[in-house]
Amino acid sequence: MSPRNRVSQRLAAGDATALDRAGILPEPELPEAQALIDAGRKLARDMRVGDTPFFAHYGVASESEYKRQRMIDAPIMFHAQVGYRDLEQSRRACAEIYERLSSDGYSVDRYGICLDWSMGYPEGQRRGRPRGTGLILGEASDFVRLTEVAPVAPHFGDFVIGMPGAVENTAAALAAGATAIGNLGQYFTFRLPHWDDDVATTAATLTAMALAAAQPVPVLIHSNLDDGFAALFTDLSCALGAVLIEKYIVEELIGGEISHCYGHTYSDPTARLAFLFAISSTSSTPGTMIYGNTTSYGIDSAANYASLASYLLVDAFAQTVSPTGHAINPVPVTEASRIPNIDEIVDAHRFAQRWVERFHALQPMLDADAAQQMAPRIVSAGKKFKANVLHGLAEHGIDIGNPLELLLALRRIGPQRLEKKYGPGNADATYPRGRTPVVASTTIQELEHRAEQCVAQLDADAQKRLRDAGLVACVGTSDVHEYGKVLVEAVLRRLNVTIVDAGVSTDADALVVTAEQARADFVALSTYNGIALDYLRELRSEMQHRTYSVPVYIGGKLNQIVPGNQNDLPVDVSEELVSIGAIVCVRVEDMLHHLINSVIEEPPQK
Repeated sequence: MSPRNRVSQRLAAGDATALDRAGILPEPELPEAQALIDAGRKLARDMRVGDTPFFAHYGVASESEYKRQRMIDAPIMFHAQVGYRDLEQSRRACAEIYERLSSDGYSVDRYGICLDWSMGYPEGQRRGRPRGTGLILGEASDFVRLTEVAPVAPHFGDFVIGMPGAVENTAAALAAGATAIGNLGQYFTFRLPHWDDDVATTAATLTAMALAAAQPVPVLIHSNLDDGFAALFTDLSCALGAVLIEKYIVEELIGGEISHCYGHTYSDPTARLAFLFAISSTSSTPGTMIYGNTTSYGIDSAANYASLASYLLVDAFAQTVSPTGHAINPVPVTEASRIPNIDEIVDAHRFAQRWVERFHALQPMLDADAAQQMAPRIVSAGKKFKANVLHGLAEHGIDIGNPLELLLALRRIGPQRLEKKYGPGNADATYPRGRTPVVASTTIQELEHRAEQCVAQLDADAQKRLRDAGLVACVGTSDVHEYGKVLVEAVLRRLNVTIVDAGVSTDADALVVTAEQARADFVALSTYNGIALDYLRELRSEMQHRTYSVPVYIGGKLNQIVPGNQNDLPVDVSEELVSIGAIVCVRVEDMLHHLINSVIEEPPQK
């Protein structure tokens, strides 16, 4: 692990001695922020927004212009996610989804294009890097080939801004006619495998944002809050504070326009609506999209229609009451199990758009009072969080007028430490971050409740055996999706299992070293992003190399694209994982039952 990555992990773990300039930014010299901004502006002289069928069809010069028109005339817009591994398959999807919905009298306003995480590396360093399940574009012209097939606004939302390859990807996205480019949220939390140079990532991100900001038409610098800090805050007002801090960086320090997305983790209807009202009162820039509440989806596709209808009701109502330019996102009901195919995307949009037609008759029955009362509390406390963070960092020697220093400091400190140190709630040691939330974020609460249920399902004897066993668990993730890890840790804490935090997006060799040094009795690994089999092979190889052997429990989305698969979609690899020694856990309960049996049969020797 590089020294820079150790700085980030030490700070996020809560090292009490680290919150000063020497602890946060130990480098004797950092790149000059203004020089990076100037470089981005210089690139903008030659790298401009290209033409698209979307601009021609609607007679606009940017998505921002289109959104502002629609906010007045017909505020409910629709967003679809597209991005299969193969370019031609993605082109077919973009054309077919638009054509099939148009033939039914429906529309899709924008496509969120899912690049693969391997696209986040600098262009010359992508060969041989681990790949996920997203779209891989071989050259800049492929961006144009993707956006030329339908009059839909292209949104390159992931693995562009915020990544080491931000500059070349942003330039390619602009040339392809994208005027909404992200994802700044990923900058704060995502780490590409085997890439520890967070200074280079920050420099590339700053240059890319300056390139976008200097365009002759408005380019929305997109940030998905659920990919950033907001998803891990226990206080919803801290999520709004993150919006305000990002606005300060992008709009005041760089001169761009930032546009926020949220929704994956906002399952409480009142809080979901209140957060929209809070954003509306603090920003005049059109939003990108409100993402579907995917954390409410399970493996039962039919049951997922209830969740789909629930959040569509809130989001459609929000845009009629307080139009913000956010498009709503009908997530296919198969999303929790696999990458949806074209038919499933079209079906979700048909359902949603027919549902919105019916919604207008229901609108007089709906009441926004509770959300409207909650929103000012979120805003007031969010402003306090922003002020606390900026004041605190300035006191610790961080130049908060320097966007590179501010970005890097926030990334290295991490959401848990920021909330614990600067959160607006009153100090209270009984809460996870030591503060009473002003408006509680439901996601962490739901995970804690789920943990309570998992433990309660065990009989008293089984609970006692686990608590008395003195087990040590090394818990980590193969990628940035952290909720599985949070749940596992919440369950194990309740059973007195000592947790060794291997972090998120942890390289397999680093995870093994962490587990071995802690003398862990087992490894609990959460994986999501289509690399389950490759990651486990690397993990087992490192274990063999170090002659270290403990059980490896693995859960999450256990899929991967395998050679020879005709449709180039990921497939379940659970059987292959078992064959190379993993203990596959569809649910956390599976791990607990296996642990109980292991403790009964062979108690760990300490």
